[in-house]
Amino acid sequence: MTTARAQPSQEQLRREKETRGYRRARRKAREAAGEIRELNIVAMMDMMTIILVFLLKSYQASAINVNMSEELTIPQSTTQLHPQENITVTVSAKEVAVNDRKVVDVQAGLIPAAAKEGGRADAFYVGAVYEALKKEVDKQKYIARYNKDAPFAGRINVVVDKKIPYRTLMDVLYTAGQAELGEYKFMVLKND
Repeated sequence: MTTARAQPSQEQLRREKETRGYRRARRKAREAAGEIRELNIVAMMDMMTIILVFLLKSYQASAINVNMSEELTIPQSTTQLHPQENITVTVSAKEVAVNDRKVVDVQAGLIPAAAKEGGRADAFYVGAVYEALKKEVDKQKYIARYNKDAPFAGRINVVVDKKIPYRTLMDVLYTAGQAELGEYKFMVLKND
């Protein structure tokens, strides 16, 4: 059984056209007035991504990370100073590293004579450490030349295993001085 729908009258069709025209005119007026017709999700996602980047950067506790291992045990201290972002020299029981890149092997806590100037055990200058530090100094000077907010300070952060002999530390500090790095900051674990 089929039901027949009544055809709309001419009057109903005219009213429907007027209503559609009125709605269209009202929508165009709202658009011209600057009302938001729909939410632009792409622009909102771009904005949220930018905000997320700034939030992550502001919540970063420190740019300096030290990877602890059996070969590297850092002394503890009650210091209240916070670490600064500088070139980092790490001296562990197995190696000397500049910014986490291995430069020289360490044997029994000492830098081998073959790595020192003239192959002498009593020399302080370590050529491979100097080359690595000089490369970092040149990079910092280049940045400082074009960015006045990042001047070259001539500072290094020294991370040393607490069992390393003083002689090895002196070799590293002397070599850093030769590479124009005359200010040292020793990294320690902060006691709470």
